[in-house]
Amino acid sequence: MEKWWKNAVVYQIYPASFQDSNGDGIGDLNGIISRLDYIKKLGVDIIWLNPIYKSPNVDNGYDVSDYQDIQPIFGDLKIFNNLLKQAHQHKIKVVMDLVVNHSSNQQKWFVESRKSKNNPYHDYYIWKDGDPKKLPNNWGSYFSGPAWTYDKEIQQYYMHLFAKEQPELNWKNPQMRKDVYRLMRWWFDKGIDGFRMDSISLLDKPDNYPDAPNPANATYADAQPIVADGKRLGNYLKEMNKEVLSKYNVVSIGEMIGSNVKDALEYTGRNNHELDMIFQFEHVTLTPNKDKRLGKWNDIPVNLVDLKNSLSKWQNGLNKQGWNSLYWNNHDQPRAVSRFGNDSPEYRELSAKMLATTLHMLKGTPYIYQGEELGMTNNHFKTMADYRDLETLNAYDELVNKEKIVSKEKMMSYFANMSRDNARTPMQWNNSKNAGFTTGTPWIEVNENKAQINAAAQINDPNSVFSYYQKLIQLRHKSSLIVYGDYLELDPNDDKVFAFKRTYKKQELLVIINFTAEELTRDYNQKNADSLVIGNYSDDEITLIRPYEAKVYLFN
Repeated sequence: MEKWWKNAVVYQIYPASFQDSNGDGIGDLNGIISRLDYIKKLGVDIIWLNPIYKSPNVDNGYDVSDYQDIQPIFGDLKIFNNLLKQAHQHKIKVVMDLVVNHSSNQQKWFVESRKSKNNPYHDYYIWKDGDPKKLPNNWGSYFSGPAWTYDKEIQQYYMHLFAKEQPELNWKNPQMRKDVYRLMRWWFDKGIDGFRMDSISLLDKPDNYPDAPNPANATYADAQPIVADGKRLGNYLKEMNKEVLSKYNVVSIGEMIGSNVKDALEYTGRNNHELDMIFQFEHVTLTPNKDKRLGKWNDIPVNLVDLKNSLSKWQNGLNKQGWNSLYWNNHDQPRAVSRFGNDSPEYRELSAKMLATTLHMLKGTPYIYQGEELGMTNNHFKTMADYRDLETLNAYDELVNKEKIVSKEKMMSYFANMSRDNARTPMQWNNSKNAGFTTGTPWIEVNENKAQINAAAQINDPNSVFSYYQKLIQLRHKSSLIVYGDYLELDPNDDKVFAFKRTYKKQELLVIINFTAEELTRDYNQKNADSLVIGNYSDDEITLIRPYEAKVYLFN
């Protein structure tokens, strides 16, 4: 079935780092409005905004204190309405983040919840009786430390899988769910075009909150295997679809931490009436540290065979019934060209185009994270004073200072590879002092390579990374083969080349991608192709595959 979002390309905006309009060093809604022409020039169809709701900003807006108001540093509802109007005039749809697995501890529901066990809002959150010196279970927070905090006023623990200022909402409470659906309808009635739903796979916690397996003997266990994809989650999503989503022509995107292909088919299956597509995390979590206590923190290159296996599993698994969200990086992931490509001056542009080709030739909806279309890189901060991300700061405090599991130097190497702040440095618009992001002091330092990598140098250069993204987006808009074609991987065990086919109505695309700095030869019968559709070199050597080369052939 052809849905408007299937041939769309999404551009993700992290508002704090996109464009500052008033000199306070923080990006804002007026800044986004001022850059809509740029976004239109790129050619995307949708902008997805990370949270812009009122928030104490403990976790960069993912701790919402008022779901129906705008964070003052970003603007107000009047400015938002103007942004929505201007975007629609540019024929750009607007998707917002929905954060309803948890709220801020300053949200009015939680403020009321703490007043009394008999308060009608008390059951909007997950509270548990217990000894103040003995945690209810061994679950750890994603941001280090326990997943429970004792509240002396009410003499109970409350659950938080993220920061202690982000208490978990209780989805077992039907009245709480009704209030969530009410606020969703409020935004849709304003005219927004969809929601990306944060941590939505975590809504259903198991009854009685049993201990999680803890083979690493860490202080706190990884709760994800127990809390993700609970038995009631599908019912909650069906109810949300019935009460809200089905009543509007919108897109629904679920962030599914820990979900597998079978789960994704449940959530995005055509006849299940739940979500349109999901974000899964398998391909961006392929290199956990061998020391399980360190979790995601590592500086290990991703193995290509593992990467291909993961991407192919999801391409094949969701081919006929579900739908993939295609992404390399976002606000929670390091920069793609640094993680999966080569960010050296010699190969940065080639590998940025190579990664773009890979992603946009797969089946699903591509997401471009701000600056990805320029080939922006990781920041490689030198000191802890440069970092702002709560997850990074907490990990350093726990793993270096308290538990002394890893050295300061090694942890800095891990952060340079994996910290979320890699994606959160300001957008590089030009080569001025703050890259054109702000006239003030930026809330986080601009990457030092702004003179070499910026939008002003690329938008009119036909050979730039930006121009290459334009071409890929135009191809997707024109080609049903790229949007709807079936997927077939070639040579899964090739640890240097990723080759695959897309087939649709007697047409075939052959995609050949070199993930190395080596010159290689491969024969996939490309010499008999009818045409070269796109490639990141100016000419074509047919069977020769040059460093980080990407080329796409058409067979009619």
